[in-house]
Amino acid sequence: MRFWKMHGLGNDYVVIDNMDGKLDREDLGRIAKRICKRRFSVGADGMLLLCSSSIADVKMRIFNADGSEAEMCGNGIRCLAKYCFENGIVNKKELRIETLAGIKTVWLNVEDGKVRSVTVDMGSPIFERRQIPMIGEGRCIDEELEVEGEKFRVTCLSMGNPHCVIFVDDVDNFPVERSGPRIENHPVFPKRTNVEFVQIMRKDEMKIRVWERGVGETLACGTGACASVVAANLLGKVSGECIVHLLGGDLKIEYGEDKVLMSGAAEKSYEGILEI
Repeated sequence: MRFWKMHGLGNDYVVIDNMDGKLDREDLGRIAKRICKRRFSVGADGMLLLCSSSIADVKMRIFNADGSEAEMCGNGIRCLAKYCFENGIVNKKELRIETLAGIKTVWLNVEDGKVRSVTVDMGSPIFERRQIPMIGEGRCIDEELEVEGEKFRVTCLSMGNPHCVIFVDDVDNFPVERSGPRIENHPVFPKRTNVEFVQIMRKDEMKIRVWERGVGETLACGTGACASVVAANLLGKVSGECIVHLLGGDLKIEYGEDKVLMSGAAEKSYEGILEI
């Protein structure tokens, strides 16, 4: 089966065209886990399956490197949109993509037949604990969370997938590899969570590192960047438009009127053939 290896700011994926439904199997998680294993197969943060949809132009299914299926992925959806346009699957610059987090509209910036950047309507953030999901009632905005004896101030929300945002003074030297997995697997998050460690630079600029659920620390996370800007905006730390610096590059995030727009690049690394 043919595939494209793609990435959004270094957050990399194996993209497979499954419009014919040949991979409609129960062991997709196992397949993803195998092909995402670095040094033993293609290697990636996740696998994206392009599927047919009865309610949108196409459907995206996302599998993390550990085989778990994710609801939404900001970097992944930009890659999938580029794949669709450049392979002639969708011949327009605005398309609707079905995900487990609902239908997302994307706009393509095209030059000389190539997609240079993609803007995604990420929808509205969700704050109610039960919908994130998170144990408890109401919202979790700048609340204390104790993790194995250590206390963090956290703001939790969903951007179609769960996020726990923590503001720190020096993100470059923060022990993400130690704190990330402990927060990801905290019992207050029944489906685990993504964790963002955020340093505010200015009112329109921040730097973040992301511990992704089911993956570990990644070079970029689109939904994590969105969640970080929303949380910072709620706490009065940033304005509604912000440049987010991630390890793999920058994203532009706009938050206003209860809607989040994300703009950034998507790149093709190479293509090949897999035996599945």
